[in-house]
Amino acid sequence: MGHNHSHHHHHNHGHHHPELKGTNLSIAILLNVLITVSQIIGALYSKSLSLMTDALHNLSDVMALIISWVANKLSKRESTHKETFGYKRAEILAAFINATTLLGISVYLIVEAVERLMGGSSIAVKGDMVIWLALLSIVANGLSVLLIQKDAKHSMNMKAAYLHLFSDMLTSIAVLIGGLMMKYYGFYWVDSILSIMIAIYLIISSWKLVIGATKVLMQFAPSHINLNDIVESIKKIEGVKCLHHIHIWQLSDHENHFEAHIELDKDLKLSEVDAILNIVRHELSHHYNISHHTLQAEYNVCNDKSIINLDE
Repeated sequence: MGHNHSHHHHHNHGHHHPELKGTNLSIAILLNVLITVSQIIGALYSKSLSLMTDALHNLSDVMALIISWVANKLSKRESTHKETFGYKRAEILAAFINATTLLGISVYLIVEAVERLMGGSSIAVKGDMVIWLALLSIVANGLSVLLIQKDAKHSMNMKAAYLHLFSDMLTSIAVLIGGLMMKYYGFYWVDSILSIMIAIYLIISSWKLVIGATKVLMQFAPSHINLNDIVESIKKIEGVKCLHHIHIWQLSDHENHFEAHIELDKDLKLSEVDAILNIVRHELSHHYNISHHTLQAEYNVCNDKSIINLDE
């Protein structure tokens, strides 16, 4: 079993500024808690459904940010005997839970808004309140977006948080316009329509996250890696006859793992076997950005009928 962990410099792509990330996140979290609480109170007082949707959107942000923050702390923990991968999956799991929750809340709000529209009851929404709270949200979310923009490029988790905040700013702008229409024209139906639109938007954005996180959790091969290409390039290496029992999976955003049984064409000494396997490892690390490999060398095992037996 050639087990290779020599590439420690590969581990931390994209985690260049963990400390900064922590502080900025904390500020963004505080800002969002502030908005959420005031919006929920405001929504109850002003009877505005769109403000409530916006508040829930904000709440989901707070959840996303807290999750990102905790996951960030967890994923830095060292591996132990039980948790041999450390806590690197925490972020993915968190993104999954957060996105699924959002889906549920959004559906509920759509039902609520449709009922209002069907009921035709003209609930007079207090426009002033809606306008001020939407403005507050726009400002706070704008600030938060700027705070975490840099980190969003590197991690799925921070990207999720960033998208939440950005979309929040947009929904608050919509709510602001709605508030103005209600205040000056008395178009109270705008409130329900906006609520439905924001909720649909939330469903679409969460769905992508649910799918992305599920793929990682299900150990699917990362989408940018082509298994056949890898097999072909490894088979070109001198001394390699064929490969089987291949698995590629993603541990977290940045770490890909590869395992395979590699059959060699001669019955070689271990030192010679290692020389060949090292070439294979180099190929995987440099051409495919796969930094963890478990390779098992074999002789006279493959049947010629199939090149890859993905788990007989």
